[in-house]
Amino acid sequence: MSTPFEERLRTVARDSYHDRHPFNLRMHAGELAPEELRRWIRNRFHYQRCIPVKDALITAKLGTPELRRMWLRRIQDHDGQREGEGGLERWLRLGEAAGLDRALLLDEAGVLPGVRLAVDGYVNFCRLRTPLEAVAASLTELSAPDIMRTRIDAFERHYGWIDAEGLAYFRGRQAQGRRDSKEALALVLDWARTDAEQDLAVAALTFKCQVLWSLLDAVERGERP
Repeated sequence: MSTPFEERLRTVARDSYHDRHPFNLRMHAGELAPEELRRWIRNRFHYQRCIPVKDALITAKLGTPELRRMWLRRIQDHDGQREGEGGLERWLRLGEAAGLDRALLLDEAGVLPGVRLAVDGYVNFCRLRTPLEAVAASLTELSAPDIMRTRIDAFERHYGWIDAEGLAYFRGRQAQGRRDSKEALALVLDWARTDAEQDLAVAALTFKCQVLWSLLDAVERGERP
């Protein structure tokens, strides 16, 4: 049976997650034009490529070999254990399936300023805050498997011009998200014993939800200075 603290975390992950953002709602309803979808894929890659960076920062904060080995697996999931593997490679293949050149995806100069600001804010949060807060911020993974299932269905139904092999990233994240959120939740529930610590954890998760929301705000506007 879950505790009131766990329910607070799950409520934030459910009610503030970016699956409710208008851009994602339009994506899943099949209402995005190809150029909008490509803009999202390109800018979201900037977030994806920074995930191993923030996970390296979190790993450095963990106090035991067991915890560091557990968190290092997240870096391997995204970077792969060898060339041509991992979540970043699968995202690049998603971009190629959508008609984006790999070199364009890898070129950071094209990232929207609002996306860069949101992602930098998250990386710096993980660099500067406590292990509890950095791990708690990752608990958006509690909602990730559901949005992955919705997204796969939407892409197959509405965006048939994207090769099905390009959806491998979404398929892989379903199992990884369940595993990662289970591990992180166990740590947060163990570490946050006082009311103040629990408030910090909830605030960290709220901040991460705002990061993802802000990223989509920038993508939806598509504005550059």
